[in-house]
Amino acid sequence: MTKLYGLKNCDTCRKAQKALEAEGREVAFHDVKKEPLSRGQLADFLETFGADKLVNKKSTTWRGLSEAEKAGDPLDLLVANASLMKRPVIIDGEKKYLGWQKDVQAALIG
Repeated sequence: MTKLYGLKNCDTCRKAQKALEAEGREVAFHDVKKEPLSRGQLADFLETFGADKLVNKKSTTWRGLSEAEKAGDPLDLLVANASLMKRPVIIDGEKKYLGWQKDVQAALIG
């Protein structure tokens, strides 16, 4: 079972899910806005990918934050703002992937 964490309305998440399912994979989609991730899960993702990659600084949510908020703890920011997480986060067995760029696609699709 492949787990995909993202937002229901995110085009990239939908593309990733569709491509994975087309490969015959069973995908469990987790909408992080409807069902926020635990602090522990987010801490694990931060440890795996790093704040520079996991926090989406191109998002409208990021642009709407004050400078003081932007300077805050990345974990606190992600807990308070699910849409700040770069997506999708894909867990396939023991491996974790961030985003849906060509290297992730190559690793997950035959």
